[in-house]
Amino acid sequence: MPNCIKTTLVFLFVFAPLLLFAQVKIMTWNLKNLGSSKTEEHISYIAKIMKQADIVAIQEIVTNPSGAQTLAALHEELNRKSGAKWEYALSDPTISSPYRSERYAYLWKTKQVKLQKKAFLDPTYQEEIEREPYMATFQYKDIEFTLVNLHALPKKHQPEKEIKYLKFLPEVYKDKNLIFLGDFNTPESHSVFNPLKKQGYTPAFTQQKTSLRQKCIQGDCLANAYDNIFLQQTHFTVKSTKALLFFEDFETIKEANKISDHIPLLIEIQ
Repeated sequence: MPNCIKTTLVFLFVFAPLLLFAQVKIMTWNLKNLGSSKTEEHISYIAKIMKQADIVAIQEIVTNPSGAQTLAALHEELNRKSGAKWEYALSDPTISSPYRSERYAYLWKTKQVKLQKKAFLDPTYQEEIEREPYMATFQYKDIEFTLVNLHALPKKHQPEKEIKYLKFLPEVYKDKNLIFLGDFNTPESHSVFNPLKKQGYTPAFTQQKTSLRQKCIQGDCLANAYDNIFLQQTHFTVKSTKALLFFEDFETIKEANKISDHIPLLIEIQ
C-alpha cells in the first residue's frame, strides 16, 4: 500500500473522530465598569484569563468613549499574547434606562468560530428589560448557535421582573439554538427560571457563587450565585465547567475587585 494512502487512512481513523467531536469553550464575565478604571496591567491580566476560551461574552462596559477604547486595547492584547487571532463585536449603549445604560461585547477566536451576520441588541422586550440582551449567532463547522448575553437589574430592583421575559425568546427565535448567559443577579434556583427549564434549558452551574465580597469571611470570598449559562443539553453536551477563581492570584480581595466584582465562568460544549 502506498505511503500516501496509509497516511490518509491513519488520519481518517485517528484524527477525523477528534475533529467531529471537537469542543467549543464559552466564557461569560461581568467586568465591572470596563473602561478607564482598567490599567494596562489589568488589561494584560484579563487577557490572560480570557485566552482559555474560544468565545467570551462580556457585560458592564461603560458607555463613554473609554469603554470602547479599553475593549479595543483588550482585543489587541489578546492578539499579541494569546497565540490566536481574535475579533470582537461591541454593542451600542442599551437604551431603556439612561441611569443603567451600558454596552456588551463578544470576543472570539476566528480559527474556532465565525460570527454570522451582525450581533445586535434584541428589541423584542426593550421596554420591559432595561439592558436588553445582546445577541450573536456563531458558526462552528456546520453548527450554528446564538448567544443571548444579559445583565439583569441589580438585586434590589427585582431582576426577576426582566428575567421572566426570557422564556418567550425561544419562540421568537425558534430557528436558533439559543444559549442564555450573563449576569442575572439571581441564582439559578429561583423559580423565575422554571419556564426556561421546562423548555429544556438547564443551568451549567448549580449553587456556584460568582460575585466577590468586599472582604473575605473566614476564607470565603464569594457572595452570591448571580452568573450562569443556560443551554439545552439535548442540543449540546457540556463536557466541562469551570468557575475561574481569579481573585486567588491577588494578595487582597480589594485588589481583585479592581479587575471585577464577578468571577468568569467557562464551559466546554460538544
